[in-house]
Amino acid sequence: MSQANYKRVLLKLSGEFLAGSSGFGIDPAVAQAVAAQIKPAHELGVEIAVVIGGGNILRGANVMEYGMDRATADYMGMLGTVMNAMALQDALEHMGVDTRVQTAIEMRDVAEPYIRRRAIRHLEKGRVVIFGAGTGNPYFTTDTAASLRAMEIDAEVLLKATKVDGVYDKDPMRYPDARRFERLTYLEALNLGVGVMDSTALSLCMDNNLQLMVFRLQPPDSVVRAVLGEPIGTIVS
Repeated sequence: MSQANYKRVLLKLSGEFLAGSSGFGIDPAVAQAVAAQIKPAHELGVEIAVVIGGGNILRGANVMEYGMDRATADYMGMLGTVMNAMALQDALEHMGVDTRVQTAIEMRDVAEPYIRRRAIRHLEKGRVVIFGAGTGNPYFTTDTAASLRAMEIDAEVLLKATKVDGVYDKDPMRYPDARRFERLTYLEALNLGVGVMDSTALSLCMDNNLQLMVFRLQPPDSVVRAVLGEPIGTIVS
């Protein structure tokens, strides 16, 4: 069996990954496909925590266009991330992977409250831990929540799964001549204004020397290849 390059990682997933072709809601088959990528990485002995967004259920920026209060929109989005976390937990546990959901907004009937030491203990016992409800505060993205949780649990790397295979100097979906980077410093990423992660999250990683890998979530084995340290994306450090 191959040797993993990391002992503990935090995987950041977009909520859109759970929506499938419809672009909205949760497709159970897609949740199973995402879980099927996480399971073999977990079987390598890697301790895996996950932060998942809520854009497949509600995007704060979209509803704000209709006059909704920013804080209200953000709280609604946080609740959407908990739904996604529960869907991913169910898919993982159907595959035999012991999983815990912890949320920054307390809702004890469906998930544990976020407690750092308890989360670390779950990871040490071989459980996948999914963090829901972002940071629990409005005005912060789930990218920032992922950076924060990665540092709190002492993750060695933040794995940012996207729809593109790394960081480019411009949108590769729109510009065929976009140039892909294999490595960047955080300052270079901030100066480029790369769209894969917001500036608050990037700054937090930079200030605390947390390595970031941006890669494409592509079946069947991109998460495994990421934890093995294969050059499948862009390293920001």
